Amino acid sequence: ICERICIVDSFSTDATLEICKRLEVEVFQNKWENNHSKQMNWALENCNISSIWTMRMDADEYVLKELQTEINSKIETLQSNVAGIELKRRVYFKNKWIKHGGFYPIKLIRIWKTGEGYSEERFMDEHIVVNSGEIICLEHDIVDENLNDINWWTVKHLNYARREAVDFLSNKYTFGLHTEKNINITKQAERKRKLKDNFYYKLPYGLRPLIYFFLRFIVQLGFLDGPKGWIFHFLQAFWYRIVVDINIYEIEKACNGESQKIEEFIIKKWGINF
Repeated sequence: ICERICIVDSFSTDATLEICKRLEVEVFQNKWENNHSKQMNWALENCNISSIWTMRMDADEYVLKELQTEINSKIETLQSNVAGIELKRRVYFKNKWIKHGGFYPIKLIRIWKTGEGYSEERFMDEHIVVNSGEIICLEHDIVDENLNDINWWTVKHLNYARREAVDFLSNKYTFGLHTEKNINITKQAERKRKLKDNFYYKLPYGLRPLIYFFLRFIVQLGFLDGPKGWIFHFLQAFWYRIVVDINIYEIEKACNGESQKIEEFIIKKWGINF
C-alpha cells in the first residue's frame, strides 16, 4: 500500500535496527521525550515525505488484507476535497478481539494528504488533525495487537496514567500544553472528548472509574468479550482510570492546588517537560 516506509526509532537497544536493515526500510532516530505527539510531529517534519498521502502506523499494528485491497482500489478515486481517511482499529488482547464495551470500532485518522495533517499537542489521547477538507472512513480494519506480557502492559499504563494526569492538570490550571479547540478530528473522538471533559471529570474521584467500568462492562456489553474481555475491561476501564485519579489527587494535595507548584512538581518530580 505504500512506496516508502520510514521508521522513527528512539535509539532502541533491541533488534529493531537489525530488522529494519534486513527489510530495507528507512530509519530515522529521535530521542524519546515521553510524548507521542512530539515524536509524530518530528517525524512529519524530518522524514522528507514527498508522496501525496501519508499514513501513520504504530509498531504493534498491522493492516488486514481486506484493508490493503480497499486502500489500493480507492485511494486514486477519492475526490480532491478529501484530506483525511479514518481507519477502524480492531484491538486484540491476549489473542482475543475486544468487540464490545464501546471499544470497537475505534475510528482514527491514519491516512491524510501530506502537509495537511499533524498530531495535536497533548500528553495523552492525541489525534491526527487535518487542517481542512473532508474526512472519510474506510470499511475494513487496522489491527492493534501487542504481544507483550501483562507486566509490560501494566507498566506501560502506569506511565500512560501519569501522562493523562498531566494532560488533565495542564488544562485545568492552564499551564503547559492546552487542548486545542475546534480542530478537525473524527466525530467519534470529538464526542468522547466532550463526554470526558463535560461529564466524566465532573464526577467525584474514585466514583467516576466505577461508573465508567459499569457503563463499559454492563451497558455496552463488555461482558460478551468473555474472561479475557473481563480482564481487559477491568484493567483499561477501572484500574487504569483509578490510577489516573490517584495521580491527580496526590499532586493537587501535595501542591495545595497551586498552579505554579503543580507545574514545578511535574517537571522536577516526574521529569515531564512542557
